[in-house]
Amino acid sequence: MHRREARIAAALPATVPAPRLLDSYDDGEWIALLFDDVDGRPPVIPWRDDELDRVLGAITRLSSALTPTPLLVEPISQLMPDVFEGWRRLSAAAESGEDDLGGLDPWVIRHLAELVNLEASAVRAAEGTTLLHADIRADNIVLTPTRVFFVDWPWASRGAAWVDLLFMLPSVAMQRGPKPWEIFDRHPMGRAAPTDAVTAVLAAAAGFFISQSRLPPPPGLPTLRAFQRHTGIPALEWLICRTGWT
Repeated sequence: MHRREARIAAALPATVPAPRLLDSYDDGEWIALLFDDVDGRPPVIPWRDDELDRVLGAITRLSSALTPTPLLVEPISQLMPDVFEGWRRLSAAAESGEDDLGGLDPWVIRHLAELVNLEASAVRAAEGTTLLHADIRADNIVLTPTRVFFVDWPWASRGAAWVDLLFMLPSVAMQRGPKPWEIFDRHPMGRAAPTDAVTAVLAAAAGFFISQSRLPPPPGLPTLRAFQRHTGIPALEWLICRTGWT
C-alpha cells in the first residue's frame, strides 16, 4: 500500500490540493514517505457547518481537476473489490452457518437477496473517468486558513466523479454531521448523478461497512470494526430511504 501511495503521490499534478511528496525510501522491507509539512489541522468534530461547506466545495473542485484522470490507475471496483462484495459475502456466511445474522437490522435480513443483486450492479454503476481519492473522511483532510488539503492517496482509482462524495458522507453523519442525503441531494455532483447508479453504489458501500464490522478486528486495529459499524448505520439508513423497500 505504501509503495502504491508513493507512486500515486509522485505523479499527482501540482494543482491537486495534496501535500507534495519530497522523497521516499524503500529497502525492500522498510518504506518511508516524506511529504511537505502542511501547517493545518483536521476538521473539528462534530462537523461545523462552515468547515463542511469548505470541504464540499473542495471536493467539487478536486473532481473537476481530476476529470479525466491524469494518471493510469485501476477502476475502483478492481482496486477495491471487497467494497463491492459485502452483501454477497454476508449472504454466503449466512448460508454456510458462519454468521447467524444476529444483531442485523431486520430490514437487511428481509432484503438480503435483493441487496446482493443490487450490489452486483454497482461495479458498472461506479465506472467513470475521474481520478478518485476513494477514502475521503475527516482524518484524511487538513484545513489551513485558506485551503483544503486531501492526504493519504493509496486507494486512488478511476470511477464516477460523485463516488468520492458518496463514500465520504456516511462518515460525516457518524461524526454528528448532517444526514448523507441532506448533503448529497443538494450538492451539484449529487444532483447530476444517475439515480439508479447512486443507489447501487450506496448499496455496495453499506454492505461493505456492515459485513466488515462483523469480522474479528485485525491485529493492531482494535477499533476498526466499531468504526465500520458506526459508519454503516447511516449508510444503511440512507439506502433504506433511497430504495423505498419496506
